[in-house]
Amino acid sequence: MTQAVLDEEKLFAARLHAVRCRPYLATALFALHTVASRQTPTMAVDRHWRCYVSPAFVDRTPLEELAGVWVHEVSHLLRDHHGRGDRFAARHGLTGPGERLRMNIAADLEINDDVYGDGLAEPAGAVRPGLLNLPDGELMEDYLRQFRLGPYTDGFAWLDCGSGADGRDRDWELGPDGAHGLSAQERDAVRFRVAQGITARPGSAPQGWQRWAQEAFHPPQPWRDLLGAAVRSAVSGPGVGEDYTYGRPSRRSAGLPGVVLPSLRRRPPRVCVIVDTSGSVSDTELGSAIVEIAAIGRAVGGRRDLVSVLSCDAAAHVTHPLCRAEGITLVGGGGTDLRTGFAEALRGSPRPDVIVALTDGQTPWPDARPPCRTVVGLFPRPRRSGEDDPDYVPDTPPAWARVVTIG
Repeated sequence: MTQAVLDEEKLFAARLHAVRCRPYLATALFALHTVASRQTPTMAVDRHWRCYVSPAFVDRTPLEELAGVWVHEVSHLLRDHHGRGDRFAARHGLTGPGERLRMNIAADLEINDDVYGDGLAEPAGAVRPGLLNLPDGELMEDYLRQFRLGPYTDGFAWLDCGSGADGRDRDWELGPDGAHGLSAQERDAVRFRVAQGITARPGSAPQGWQRWAQEAFHPPQPWRDLLGAAVRSAVSGPGVGEDYTYGRPSRRSAGLPGVVLPSLRRRPPRVCVIVDTSGSVSDTELGSAIVEIAAIGRAVGGRRDLVSVLSCDAAAHVTHPLCRAEGITLVGGGGTDLRTGFAEALRGSPRPDVIVALTDGQTPWPDARPPCRTVVGLFPRPRRSGEDDPDYVPDTPPAWARVVTIG
């Protein structure tokens, strides 16, 4: 019996069709090296950016559907489903091929709503959230928390998108030492180029890809953990959120007949975030400030009603309660004087227990330490040399502030 030969002309014509339909993915699609494989049921990718293709699958699949499968497989790699699957498995103690199949299904649920349509035909058997009574538009990790393998997933047992989708190496993959794999630096470069293309023309990409591109430019960094830890430390310190009340008299009142002493009670701490909106702060940094404000809300236990936001350049602007980070309007664009922001924050009623200032640091600071804890999130700037002034001392936040460099 003669074995089928891979129809490369049809396969690469399908890739070209995919590029025409999804031009922002061109760099990634052309970065994939194809390997003929009779052990994969359709097409699959490994974590080293090789694409394994079944010759029989290429022969029986219409070109428009084949183009959609190209986009499907490269989406696994761009969204780092193998790395995310490894991290999720480590956190939740998941082992075995069954759990990896569940990750493959969840990864497909995440990407398939962004793959098909607009010139790319959806193949029969494509995994959609509605088939499992799940909502659209969520991430792989969200879906993994919402379903288990069972009768509803029996029809997906054939699914195998390779280690690039779930992190489990296959026997038929070439592995890290095989030919034509991309290095870690090359893979990152491809992701960056694709993210750059999406953000340059955001209207041409679905919302899921736009979200991915923003996260690719702003990956999780240690400073975010440091900022959250600094805020949590500030709001949990002694004296923060503490006040006296006569609603429950002090037990020491028993030793002073006729005198009622108040008791010390703990109330939820209040946080005021001052955002530097002067002309020296870029739009990208203001976008990062919005992300940090949402993280600060989580750092205080999700009590957004206890967080307020004040934008400030040379003057303090309107204070907003934190209802949704996406709804905050940051106004400004002039010079910088955060002293006005500190003064406005401290005039508020009730007064904040913690002030968080997000700034590039090019500002005068209050002469005296505020009567509350202060955390400074500092957007980095290159230091001026001061060669023309031997007495030059760079501006730095005051010693009484806890400083975390952002980025």
